[in-house]
Amino acid sequence: MDIKQAQEDAVLLLKSLVAIPSYSREEGAASDFLQRYIEALGYATGRKDNNIWIFGPAFDVEKPTIMLNAHIDTVKPTAGWNHDPHVPSEEDGRLYGLGTNDDGASLVSLLYVFFMLTEKEQSYNLIFAASAEEEVSGKAGMESLLLEMPTIDLAIVGEPTNMRLALAEKGLMVVDCTAVGKSGHAARNEGENAIYKALDDIEWVKNADLPKKSDLLGPVKMTVTMVHSGTQHNVIPDKCTFVIDVRSNECYTNEEIFNVLESHMQSELQARSFRLRSSGIDRNHPFVKRCVDMGVSTFGSPTLSDQALMHFTSVKIGPGDSSRSHTADEYIVLSEIEEAIVRYLNLLDGLKLD
Repeated sequence: MDIKQAQEDAVLLLKSLVAIPSYSREEGAASDFLQRYIEALGYATGRKDNNIWIFGPAFDVEKPTIMLNAHIDTVKPTAGWNHDPHVPSEEDGRLYGLGTNDDGASLVSLLYVFFMLTEKEQSYNLIFAASAEEEVSGKAGMESLLLEMPTIDLAIVGEPTNMRLALAEKGLMVVDCTAVGKSGHAARNEGENAIYKALDDIEWVKNADLPKKSDLLGPVKMTVTMVHSGTQHNVIPDKCTFVIDVRSNECYTNEEIFNVLESHMQSELQARSFRLRSSGIDRNHPFVKRCVDMGVSTFGSPTLSDQALMHFTSVKIGPGDSSRSHTADEYIVLSEIEEAIVRYLNLLDGLKLD
């Protein structure tokens, strides 16, 4: 396949996908379209829920396996769009439309890279996987898809990073907290104010500084983002609930951070999940070395992706800019797709993972 033709076809595919709403947990129509598109080109697809995948030809269990992944779902459009979010429109080298930047550009670029890489023998197996429910970390997304996958040695996760290589990514844990007091009349010295108990814990979270810092991701970041208490002005509240947003680095598991919280706080704590973990890759990994040799800059990513559900080696790199994601008039620069296809090919063609 000619690179120029691949670049043009990738853009046309992206335009078609933009025109099909694919909000998280509502990706069915977009998945149907993508599956038909791939099969029309002669490839056999796998599907579970709204996840689509392709195995490269002559899959050999003796070879290591690389998975190329991007997500098919989008958030719902915010207010303030000047363009119709589901009518792709080109202006001054930009393609506007919901999902163009997050994550359509990566999706179509990696798909066409898969097509080109599998035209000749590589030292590794290749899988392309379009995942669903990424924006909501849904159970029917990557977690479901991975149950159908063989052992994966490396995942290339396409997300808008300006084609910089994310060597690590922060994880996420949401903790629900409940401070318990005793109700009473506000006019008398009675009861036990749950808000005051919660304030002590909130103050601890505000000032907490876990000792292990990451060179790429910095410290663990814990932020109280929601507080609720009270029934009326003259009743001492007997319960105060609040939520902690925890962004973990690769130095701690979410379970370890939860244990630290429990040891310092008097409130009752409940983690919604421990599953969205921080990830990282060794700087001496062959793919990282090739990236560095080719002048790709590296960084640590504060934003979450499907990497959080991958319990194997993974990196994040893709066209577009994260600051455009989830914004009105989202767009991708068309040259970013063209350059991404070339860069992915240069990084992966002939790569040896041994």
